[in-house]
Parts: sequence; C-alpha cells; structure tokens
Amino acid sequence: MGKLKLFEKFIFLINSLIAFALLLSYILPYVEPKKFAFLSVLSLAVPFLIIFNILFLIYWLLKVKKQLLLSLLVLAIGYNYVLSLYKFTSSKNVDDSENISVMNYNVRLFNLFDWIDDPNLKENMSSFILENSPDILCMQEFRPDEEIDLEIYPYKHIELSGKKIRNGQAIYTKFPIINSGSIEFPNTSNNAIFADIVKGIDTIRVYNLHLESSRIDPNAEEFSKENSQNLFKRVSWTFKKQQSQAEQFLVHKNKCLYKTIISGDFNNTAYSYIYNEIKGDMQDAFEHAGNGFGRTFDFKFFPVRIDIILVDDTFEINAFKTFDVKYSDHYPVMAKVKVK
Repeated sequence: MGKLKLFEKFIFLINSLIAFALLLSYILPYVEPKKFAFLSVLSLAVPFLIIFNILFLIYWLLKVKKQLLLSLLVLAIGYNYVLSLYKFTSSKNVDDSENISVMNYNVRLFNLFDWIDDPNLKENMSSFILENSPDILCMQEFRPDEEIDLEIYPYKHIELSGKKIRNGQAIYTKFPIINSGSIEFPNTSNNAIFADIVKGIDTIRVYNLHLESSRIDPNAEEFSKENSQNLFKRVSWTFKKQQSQAEQFLVHKNKCLYKTIISGDFNNTAYSYIYNEIKGDMQDAFEHAGNGFGRTFDFKFFPVRIDIILVDDTFEINAFKTFDVKYSDHYPVMAKVKVK
C-alpha cells in the first residue's frame, strides 16, 4: 500500500468525481426539478454512477490500496440505491387463481412507422399478450389496430387524442369496469387514465399513467453538436413538466378511496423526484419481486427502468417479470399481486 503512481492519481481523481456525483444523487428524490432542474438531470445517470463506483472499488481492492474506502463509503451510504439497481428475488408459490396479474406495456403505436424491421411483429405481439394473458393490461402510445388480437378482454377503457394519428392510453381487463375517466395534462398529448374494476368483493382503482417524454433517441450513434448543446435544456424542461403532471395526478389519486394500482411509463427513473412523489408509501413491484436490472427501455448505454407498477399496502406482491421481447422500444413488465 505504497504511494500512488501518477496514473493511479489520475484514476483516483476520476473516482473522486464520480463518487461525489453519486453522493449528490442521493438527494435527488427530494429536490424539485422546478427549483433545481440542473440537479434533477443527474438522476438519469445514477445506474452508470453506481456501476462505475463498484468497478473503482474492485480496482482499488485488487491494487490493495486504501483508496477503495472512498467508493465503499459512498456505496454504503446509499446502499438502498445500490440494492434497487439489481434485484435477486423469487416468486412466491401462490395459487394463480388468488393473484391479479397486471401488465404494463408502451407499445409504441404498434410499430406504425416500421421502426423495427419485423413483418411479423404485430402477430408476435398478439401471441405474446395472449400467451401471458394478464388480467389487466395497461398500454401507453396505444392506437386501435385490427391486427392486434385483444378479444380475451371483455372490458376496456381507452382515451385517444391527435388528429392525424389517434393514439393514447388504454386499459384492458377481464374484470367489469364500473367507472372510468381521464386526467388531462395541459399542452401535451400525455395523460393519465383510470378504471375502477370489480373483482369479487373488491373494487380496485387502476391508473395508467404516461408522463412527458424527453424524446431522447436511444439508438442514435452519436448526438450532433446541436443535440449535445440542447440535451440538458430539453431534459430539464421535461422534468419540470413531469413535476406539474405528477402534482396534478396526485390531486386526483389522493381522493381515491379504493385499493389502488398505478401502472405506467414514467419517462423517469426510480432515482428521481417524480418517481419518489408518485410512489409515496406505495410498493414498487420490481423492488419486491423483480430480478436483474429490470431494464424496460431500449437504451444501449446502460439499463434504464422507467416503466413502473406500484400497488398500495392492501396488496401482497407475489411475482414480477420483465420480458425480453423486442416489439417496441419498451419492454413489457408484469406483476402478480394478491389482495390481502
């Protein structure tokens, strides 16, 4: 454990900067984007920061250097962050007849503009949904399409907008719907819809939430100079708008007296103020029963989980799965929950 060489000093400098950034990110769930937009953008990089601090820890451990204490301490302070990035859990052995299965899927207009080169995509997507047969199916960026077979669902609530391409959010369910509606966010095509469904003696409020997108192209080989300059500004504006949408949504949600499930594309990570506000004291199905990184968005640089299923404490979470199927730029997720 001698003195550091010049190269090692440089490595430790980079390590220190990344460790500080991760430490700073721990306050992000409590920092309003409207007040500190420049900080809120950092939430997108948290998975990257955690992974690199782990790599620095291993590097100094192999070198037998006391500098390992820096990343070790920062990771220990935010151990909940680290544990939420990658999960090791297993499904509980519960009779499926007791479970309610909820799938969330941003279907990206069912590949209307052939973003994915697959002539059988719609047929495969239909087969996927029918094979897994969730009791409740929440879809974002939905548009009616006769090639998508959803006949197993006798009940549905759909809200569409737009003139040229009618699209929006949809809730399909095997259970009767006794009430439904929409929370319209101003100056955007994004919104939240809800359906009150009846299963047995229970009435359950299901929200399908789609927050503002930052419209980052995950497959661009490189950002142009203009994109690089405007990326920070665009994401900051998006997070401010998401905060307003989340506040509007919570006013509606907090008046609900039913058992509640929130399913949706948050367009933000679990390390953000937006997620923290909406989650409140609810349970994240991935954190309780998920496995792996839980990646839900096809972003090539690091795992991003922005599609979320939350349930209140009247439910027990028995299973959660992220499906590795490439029919959209999002991956579908499904939770199995049971009313306590």
